[in-house]
Amino acid sequence: MGSTPLVGRQNALSALGNALTASLRDGFQFVTLVGDPGAGKTRLLGELVTMAGERGFTALWGRAAEFEQVMPFSALVDALDDHLDARREDIADAVGAAQAGLLAGVFPALATGEERPGADRSGLVRYRLYRALRQMVDLLAGPSGLVLILDDVHWADDSSMEFLDHIIRHPPARPVLVAAAYRPAQAPPRLATLTTTAATRGHEVVVGPLGPAEVEEFLGPSVSRTRSRALYEASAGNPFYLEALARMGHTDVAELPPTVLAALQVELGDLSPDALLVAQAAAVAADEFEPSMAAVAAEVPATTALAALDELVERDIVRASGGRFRFRHPLVRRAAYESAAAGWRLAAHARIAAHLARLGAPATARAHHVEHSGSFGDLDAVGVLVTAARAVTTHAPATSAHWLQAALRLMPGDAATREERLALLMELSWAQGVSGRLADGRDTARELLRLLPEDDYPRRARAARLCALMERQLDRPHEARALLLDELSRMPNPRAAAAVPLRMRLVAESMMRVDFRAAQAVLDLMPDTAEDWEPGLEVAVAALRPMPAFAAGRTAEALRYAERADRLINTAPDDHLSEWLDAIAWLCWAESSLGRYGDALRHFDRAAAVARSTGQSYILTNLLAGRARTLVTMGRLDAAMVTAEESVEGARLLDSGQQLVFALTQVCLAASWAGDDDTAIGAGNEAVQRGVGGGEVWEAIARYARGQALINAGRLEEGADAVLDACNGFESPRLDRATLLLSCETLAQVAAARGHTVESMAWAARAVQLDDPALPAFAGLVPLARAHALRAKEPASAAAAAAEAAELLAAADRRLDAGRALLVAGLAHQEAADKARARERLKAAADVFGTCGAGNLKTQAERALRRLGVRVTAGGDASRLGLSPREMEVALLVADGLTNQQVAQRLFLSVRTVETHLSRIFAKLEVSSRVGVATALNRRD
Repeated sequence: MGSTPLVGRQNALSALGNALTASLRDGFQFVTLVGDPGAGKTRLLGELVTMAGERGFTALWGRAAEFEQVMPFSALVDALDDHLDARREDIADAVGAAQAGLLAGVFPALATGEERPGADRSGLVRYRLYRALRQMVDLLAGPSGLVLILDDVHWADDSSMEFLDHIIRHPPARPVLVAAAYRPAQAPPRLATLTTTAATRGHEVVVGPLGPAEVEEFLGPSVSRTRSRALYEASAGNPFYLEALARMGHTDVAELPPTVLAALQVELGDLSPDALLVAQAAAVAADEFEPSMAAVAAEVPATTALAALDELVERDIVRASGGRFRFRHPLVRRAAYESAAAGWRLAAHARIAAHLARLGAPATARAHHVEHSGSFGDLDAVGVLVTAARAVTTHAPATSAHWLQAALRLMPGDAATREERLALLMELSWAQGVSGRLADGRDTARELLRLLPEDDYPRRARAARLCALMERQLDRPHEARALLLDELSRMPNPRAAAAVPLRMRLVAESMMRVDFRAAQAVLDLMPDTAEDWEPGLEVAVAALRPMPAFAAGRTAEALRYAERADRLINTAPDDHLSEWLDAIAWLCWAESSLGRYGDALRHFDRAAAVARSTGQSYILTNLLAGRARTLVTMGRLDAAMVTAEESVEGARLLDSGQQLVFALTQVCLAASWAGDDDTAIGAGNEAVQRGVGGGEVWEAIARYARGQALINAGRLEEGADAVLDACNGFESPRLDRATLLLSCETLAQVAAARGHTVESMAWAARAVQLDDPALPAFAGLVPLARAHALRAKEPASAAAAAAEAAELLAAADRRLDAGRALLVAGLAHQEAADKARARERLKAAADVFGTCGAGNLKTQAERALRRLGVRVTAGGDASRLGLSPREMEVALLVADGLTNQQVAQRLFLSVRTVETHLSRIFAKLEVSSRVGVATALNRRD
């Protein structure tokens, strides 16, 4: 790992040692070593390997490479692949067959030769791959721990960066330390923020230059003080440059090369001709290369290559690694690569590509060399690049886009290849969008529009829809609308079949900005069907009709539209739906708004399955968010949280602010009702602070969710103000009727809790005005709002109203709200001195909340029962100790010896939330350690 002495660096060594200790104590840790090229990061990583071995960790090391930056997961494969061959069966058992198949597509050691492309082509397949990778890392760690070292991460591909972000946000349970070294000047922004994202589990070690005294120690007593000072000034204390200059003992101080690359060129110039040729060939071949590949690239016999490698090892240009070799430092490889003539390098890449083809290597292994050696018009090279791109499109779409662009650069622009070029541009636009490069995808779609003939209306409409969808994800709705209108103006017949998809997208854009009149005006110009419509278009138009009708208060009409759309979808095959999922999504949301929760879930699930199989990530994240919102309404909080978190991950992968706000809003609501106030408010704050979607419905819903979370967390005044603001003071509100009705009920509750009975009655009266007899799903919210207002002065009447609300809400499958009504009824009966009925209602409420997973509400119901003399076993100890049920769960697991990370994994919480709970537990139990928690709990009996 390094033959030079380690001088100084005591602070860095101490930080690495502390990270190892923290990993054993608290689980996952993430440390970055940040410094300029040659600063000594790799040398310190070698020390980390030694320290890890002394403490019983398994240490695995991988490195990203400058000339193979697009290779998917290259550093991870380098680190893990040799270690995986003997663990194949264990890994398959641990992660499951589906995830094992995903891993086999990345790691050659896990490949069986029987892998088939999965059904999921969406960007969220990466999320499942990252989860499988995290599980695999957890398995490899075992009880003794794992140190995963990733060097030169500034050269890692996008998928590797996404995985690092994922494992930080969803850390493994066992002791795992990930150490990543990178150059700050070359690091992408995402890499530089990972340590901050890791919070208390993140550690940054800055590796700077050596000082004059350290340089003297580094060089040793054989170098005079005068020369040492000159070498220090020439190298600026950079250890690698210092070492390179020190090798040039015969060079006069005044003639020292001005840069490290120049010094390395001098070092390479001292090699024999054969050794230099093989070094240049090896630099072309790979970061870690086999002698045979270097011989092929150099066009020399194997014996000559081996003799040259002996010289290169002796001169410490390369170092042996098993049966393969690696340059002692990436800078040495770069110097060898750049010392070769450009034309010779091109031919060397071509020789390697041809050799790999003869060996039957997959296109993904050949693509890098084909990209560097292919010539314009070489259709075979184009074929290799396209095949490679399609092979990695699901798990590494950024790499797929890179290779598609390379293929397009080589493809001639003649009539023979025109159709293929157009198809590849559409494919490229999709890959760029899925990989989070929405602006690039938008630009590619616009280039496609430029190339398509003016009269090719169907394909132009498809490209324009895709482009407008990306403009929407980029929070550029005005550009999306202008593009659609421009494309429509080009059509001689605005009512033609090709115009319908563009008009549908216009409808969606109008609905997003709450201009339902404009949406309805466009829909009024569209028939329900036509003879020249392609399959599925009739379903799509039908799916768009319910929401504008519902928004305009034409409820009966909206319900008829929803029923017709339901019938059409039930008889349509999936391939008829795939082109129109953005329209189907509007139907799903409309059904949920109409209280047709069962139909909404069924359609959300089917549309999501189609989106996965066809790679429509933009729609999938939206569908998952809608599904989560419906599950929250139905009181299925655990399932809602899982779905919402998947939507968040997908939105982050897309880098779409709009979709992320959709998803975070649902996390906020699900976590809040589940009793995880910190997670809920954190998600709500992030959703609102994103600052996108101003004036549109989804931005208003995010502000409403945050307000509800604040109220549930006990911050009544602040939360009420936020809810009222989200409703725009009920002056031209952008929220749907159901959310406005919920807001009235919530504001009535807050006003009553603050003793403002008149205000509470006013909110209850406003709820009556919003009620719609045609929507029984929301009818129960009206008597519930009235119950809040009546409790202070007429508790018996309040109890009756709340009981009525509970019955209506339960019938509508709104279990969580039904439980809240039962709680209000029980409390009101208690205040009316009707203890028997109070116990009955409160027990029912506690049961409902337990089924829903609403922890805080269950605690409220149980607390009220205890005041009535009812013995409540669940959470009893927690109450006596002053702990909330969630705090009691955390305390019991801590007392059992679990780390914070393991507690988080067991309870499906973030580590940060566990740490917050633990600090409160310490304060409430008046202890200062985990041992103190265990002692306090042991005394509870």
